Amino acid sequence: MDRSSRLAEGVAMMPRAVRDFRFILLIAAFVALCIALARPSWTMQRAAYDLLLVVDVTGSMNARDYVLDGSPAPRLDAVKRTLRDLIAQLPCRSRVGLGIFTERRSFLLFEPVELCDNYPVAEAAIGSLEWRMAWEGDSRIASGLNSALEIARSLDADLVFLTDGHEAPPLSASGPPPFEGKAGEVRGLLIGVGGNALVPIPKFDDMGRETGFFAMADVPQENRMGLPPADASSRPGWHPRNAPFGGEAPTGNEHLTSVREEYLQTLARRAGLDYVRLEDASRLDAAVAQSASPRMIGTTADLSPIPAAIALAALLASYGALPIFRLRQPRPGSSHSRNERMAQ
Repeated sequence: MDRSSRLAEGVAMMPRAVRDFRFILLIAAFVALCIALARPSWTMQRAAYDLLLVVDVTGSMNARDYVLDGSPAPRLDAVKRTLRDLIAQLPCRSRVGLGIFTERRSFLLFEPVELCDNYPVAEAAIGSLEWRMAWEGDSRIASGLNSALEIARSLDADLVFLTDGHEAPPLSASGPPPFEGKAGEVRGLLIGVGGNALVPIPKFDDMGRETGFFAMADVPQENRMGLPPADASSRPGWHPRNAPFGGEAPTGNEHLTSVREEYLQTLARRAGLDYVRLEDASRLDAAVAQSASPRMIGTTADLSPIPAAIALAALLASYGALPIFRLRQPRPGSSHSRNERMAQ
């Protein structure tokens, strides 16, 4: 007896209920397959974002107060990893641009581009950021933030500005430069980078080799431009004309660095930005969603895999019914078969 004959015999031996159930499954599989071939879809509204990411690449961002993969890591490395994770979580049709900050201004590397079509380029650009991009050693955070806000405004994008807030040289007694923009005109985030404890700043030679850490004598400990501070007259050697800042060399901890959180919060408030600490991409993603201006877009979801899966399941169940039925039938010569013959 050939295989087709055995299959036909097996089908004939099936109870009517099993055959009817198998027929129903085949009909269901056919209907589900027709629906899948029609390519049903569903349009839903979701938020997309236009972001300008500006990263501080000055020397203090080389300080190692983060841990990545179990080892101490520079702030800049933590920023790059977090930003790569962030753009991976943003929905398609979001646009992302990239810039850097050093000295007293921000510089645009590329304008916001559609993220999904240009994801490899954006990820590679973020990964290539490094301190050697800095064209000056100064780090005037307030001026750099003002510059970044102006760039973001011209691009009609929300700003994400990442910095440790370490001004170099230190702020003068009169404080940061005035904010000349309109608070809230540009939405976005000011992100504080670094830990609360003071850590040393690595020092590099002209070849980029690390040679140690900055010492107190290597960096200005006080900004002596403009008017002296209010307590200057109480300093040793003070003279109103010849030594208005005092007669001794200033001391301090400007050669060490930590996140200047209170200062950054002040800058964020006057610019109308939200402030968060750099921790992980999931929290940063939530902060972006809360502070940025979403652009609602319609996205189409393909629903055809659902009926296709139903059709496959129905076919498997249908063609699995016969083998299951035959396995449950008593084999010739078995005790159950002999008992049936004796009963007859």
